[in-house]
Formats: sequence, structure tokens, C-alpha cells
Amino acid sequence: MSTRFTPREMLEKLISFNTVSDRSNLELISFVESYLGEFGIHCQRVPDETGSKASLHAVIGPAVDGGVVLSAHTDVVPVEGQSWSHDPFHAREENGRLYGRGSADMKGFAATVLAKVPDFVASNLARPIHIALSYDEEVGCFGAAPLASDLLAKGPRPGFAIVGEPTNMRVVTGHKGIAVFRTKVQGHPAHSSQLHRGVSAISAAVKLISWLDARTAENKAEADPDCPFEPPYTTLHSGVIKGGEAHNITARHCEFVADIRLLPGDSKEAWLDAYKSFIEAEVLPDMQAISADCAIDVEELAYVPGLSEEADGLAEMEVRRLTGDNARHVVVYATEGGIFQEHGLSTVVCGPGSIDQAHQADEYIELAELDRCASFLDRLVAGLSQKQS
Repeated sequence: MSTRFTPREMLEKLISFNTVSDRSNLELISFVESYLGEFGIHCQRVPDETGSKASLHAVIGPAVDGGVVLSAHTDVVPVEGQSWSHDPFHAREENGRLYGRGSADMKGFAATVLAKVPDFVASNLARPIHIALSYDEEVGCFGAAPLASDLLAKGPRPGFAIVGEPTNMRVVTGHKGIAVFRTKVQGHPAHSSQLHRGVSAISAAVKLISWLDARTAENKAEADPDCPFEPPYTTLHSGVIKGGEAHNITARHCEFVADIRLLPGDSKEAWLDAYKSFIEAEVLPDMQAISADCAIDVEELAYVPGLSEEADGLAEMEVRRLTGDNARHVVVYATEGGIFQEHGLSTVVCGPGSIDQAHQADEYIELAELDRCASFLDRLVAGLSQKQS
């Protein structure tokens, strides 16, 4: 007899797997494979280059086009440095909430989908359900693109995708993108009393960070008042910097990491090209006039495209019908939704729990949110089970 879980029981199981992004997620993936295998469902792994992590996708129902992707990431953020009142990888219920790392972000959605698998299998689906679980979302959405490509190459083409990030089951139709990059500056050391003979990598880095700040200020001044995002413009920001050897030596090295939070449709390439042009025209020549060894290197670390609002999008139409939510919702954080959309799938973000709990100590999800998600999936299955004329 096949194993059955309630959404809460499945969430407790998923929380028990420590899938912080710097660890393997294969134990969780193996559990899901075994569980789905009990229902005769074939799973396809999409491993990373090291083989220590994998995404997974599976199809339930007929091998025809027009189904739905239910997408979740399996990794969670670290707990080190946070004050948890209990073991973050052992779920605990209190006052109608289930506490544990990943409960809201976003194992709650994955758990509800997996718990509903027996109902999916028992339904007379006319269009299939694609389950898609990824790795490394929290560190750059590195698993989503290979997963989407493999899913589309090896199975019937879905009609739309639902990314189940925590939105309190509201329909999110747009989010910003993010480009993360590291800038390494090589200066020329000299005693600070002979400043004219040296090139401070820190001073050069300051010029570059000031350029980022100035672009953000320009974007703010030119922002469209009708833009629904908060803030309603693309932002450029450096969050990490290190460099220098001593207070009386012009710094040989300095590096910093920055991100660009892009409005949907804003070009990552255009921003980075403008940044590199500023380096080549305004910063590097003065440095190399003192020492030819001076250099500035820009390394792209991660990019997640924004999710653009779709005119008459199938995902929005279907999910609004199922939730009854007809309000306009956009968010400024990035999700894997933009990646599925970039692969040609109509996509929305909609899932149980609150983003306010994501990444927090004593992260939790309201059990009522799991119930709401389960009811939503019941309505989704009923719609997919209706024969199309």
C-alpha cells in the first residue's frame, strides 16, 4: 500500500532534511523519488556539475501538452548566527503554526503538492501535472534553468507554471530581477606620504561604488509614478567590500560585491556595459598612467531575470480563477518565475505562507495556509480533469 501524508506530515519530513545551500540535497531528492515511485511515477533527475545536488521533475497524468508546472526549490538559507528557540530541522507545532527552517520558504508549497500526489493520481486528469523541484535557488537560482530546459525537452509542453513562493496564496504577476557581480581592483602600493607614486585600489573602488549610487539616484528621480514596484525603479547597491593592507600604504587590492535589482524588462547587459564603459573611460586610465599593472576586473556571479506582467497570460487567468484574487500584486525579490517565463512558459508566483517569515529565526508557516493551498490544488485538479472541447 502506498504511503500517504497530510501536508503537515510531509512538511515535517521535508524540514528534517538539512538542505542549506552549501550542502547536498540528494537525501531529500531520493526520498521524493522513492515516494513518487510508490505511485508508479517516473522521476527525472537533473544533476549539477559536481553530482552532489540535483533537481527533479515528474509528470502525473497523460503525456499531452497544456498541463501545469508546480515549482518549488529544495534548498534553504543557513541558520548560523540566528537565535532559534528549537532545532530548526525538527518541526515543532505551536498555536496553529509549524516552525522549522524552510517551512515558509518554500517547503510548505512542496510539501502540500507532494501530499496531494495520491489525489492527483486518482483523478481523471485530461492534462498533466508537472512537479519541478530545484536546487540552489537561494544562492542564485542556479538549478532552475537546467531544470526548465530538461523538463521541456523530455516531456509534454506545459501550458503554464506556478512557482509556489510564499505569497499568502495571492497571485503575484511580476517581480524584479537581480544581477550580482564582483569587482576586483588592483592598485599600486606606495607609502601614503608619497601618495602621488601609488594608486589606491580602495579609492578606485569608492569611485565605482559612487557611480552605482549615482545611477540609483538618477533612476529614483526619473521613476514612473505608475510603476507598481516599491521602490519603483532599478537599484544598484554594493553590500560587501574588503581591501587594503595598512593605513599608511596605498591599497594594492580591493574588491566588492554589488547587485542590480532590475525592473522587469530592464537590461542587465546594458547596465553592466555602462558600468564597464565608465571603468574604461573614467577610472582605469588615471590608474594606469601611474602604473601599468593596475587593473579592474568585473565578474558576473549570478543573474535571475525579472517576471514580467503578461497581457492575457494563461497562468494569471487560471490562478486568479482558482484563488478568486483579482488584485494586482508584484514583489521586489527575485524568484525562479522569471526563468520559467524566459523559457516560454506563462508564469505566476503563488504559494502558502508569508515572505515576512523567510530567512528568519523561528521561521514558521500557519497551518491554515497549508489548508488553503491544499484546497487550491483540489480546484486546480478539478479544472485539469475537465476534457477540453
